Amino acid sequence: MVVGLGSGEASDLAIRYLGHQLRSGSVQDVVGVPMSARSASEAAKYGVPLKHFRDDFQIDFAFHDADAVEEGTLVSVVGRRRTTQEDDYILRQKSIVKAADEAVFMVKEEQYKSGLEGSIPVLVQSLNWLAIAEEIDDLYLGDAEVWRRASVGDAGPLGGDFPIVTSDGHNILDVIFTTPIPSLANVAKSLDNIDGVVDHGLVIKTRCTVVIAGETEVRTVTLQTSAVEDGV
Repeated sequence: MVVGLGSGEASDLAIRYLGHQLRSGSVQDVVGVPMSARSASEAAKYGVPLKHFRDDFQIDFAFHDADAVEEGTLVSVVGRRRTTQEDDYILRQKSIVKAADEAVFMVKEEQYKSGLEGSIPVLVQSLNWLAIAEEIDDLYLGDAEVWRRASVGDAGPLGGDFPIVTSDGHNILDVIFTTPIPSLANVAKSLDNIDGVVDHGLVIKTRCTVVIAGETEVRTVTLQTSAVEDGV
């Protein structure tokens, strides 16, 4: 089995558990595909064999700490947090999750709800990033602000003197919604139709389970495939 290894506190625990199971012989023939340097480090530490992701990989199962999940549709937001210096982590996370036959997202109770607010990261071509940002700003006028992500600290809407430029020459825009979002699927569709948008941090997965950690219990929610159209 090939497993996509996510990044975050819950994913760290899952990677450690997988390593313990491999060492005890309870499971065998498992190879991990890390979504970040953090997950690669955890896997190496606990003895999970690794392969680097390629576009032609068939991944059986993937898990990841989502930043937020929309209740009902299970459309997930990834890429809000930036805890490393990796510039391509949003594309890598999303590519591995999309390539997996099944995916599990792990969130806390407050991260699972309808009418989500906050940032949706959007990768754009850097040469005309300002025109793209203005088009997105016009699309969500009054509902969101658009900031170019800086490589160091918070440098204001334009990203300061050192905006993030990925290895493929992309900037990252944070589309920060200040009002509840009626439908993440509609946001994804709108962003996909804008010239110059390379990708974004919204993941629509039809074979998907969400593990929700509350203060006193852990529960799981599985997507009914009819809930979201045009899924992956």
